[in-house]
Amino acid sequence: MARILYELTGADQSRPFSPHCWKAVLSLAHKGLDFDRSPVPFTSVPQVEDSFSKIVPILRDGDRIVADSFDIAHYLDEAYPDRPSLFGGESGAALARFIEAWTTTQIHTVLGGHLLLDIHAMLAPQDQDYFRTSRETRFGRPLEEVVKASAEHVKSFSARLEPLRLMLKRQPFIGGEGPLFADYIVFGAFQWARVCTDEQLLEPDDPVADWFDRCLDLHGGVGRSIVSAA
Repeated sequence: MARILYELTGADQSRPFSPHCWKAVLSLAHKGLDFDRSPVPFTSVPQVEDSFSKIVPILRDGDRIVADSFDIAHYLDEAYPDRPSLFGGESGAALARFIEAWTTTQIHTVLGGHLLLDIHAMLAPQDQDYFRTSRETRFGRPLEEVVKASAEHVKSFSARLEPLRLMLKRQPFIGGEGPLFADYIVFGAFQWARVCTDEQLLEPDDPVADWFDRCLDLHGGVGRSIVSAA
């Protein structure tokens, strides 16, 4: 049975945008594994693999089905130990949990509100209805108000990246001389923005921008294969 990664898309199935699905895409590419990418709109996620999970990414690898990008990365390292490690050992996996928490609180909290209308515009009508209703319930106000309020957080976005910036002045990747899953966690967030909006969030001379460019070129340029919204 073919290896299949189910990933979130909008009306244009050639433009997957989920940060979590991008983590899984780069994880599979890091391992050098062949896989098919199966596009899934928001309203179809519950039907994937007999309602295996409420979220994507979902990976089917033969008889195994795994959901959640971090769990997928763990599975890949355990199932394919002869291929390049995604964590570099148990301590690397523990540190990646910190990177995940930092990314969630410092990057996703800003982009999650700022990109709402961009994401909404990318969806088919039935998914737009679901997305607006679910997100307005989550945020407690219309999408337009959430995006407007997020403008203040965007102003501080560059400052939030200072720990990452300082580290990248000393080494090319979060993983050191080469990328690890920790890089793919942060990459997913910036790829999310790159696919959804034409707004430039990083200055061209920013070390974070240089790192992101390096990540886009990894594994045959799988990240760069999706044209940016700009």
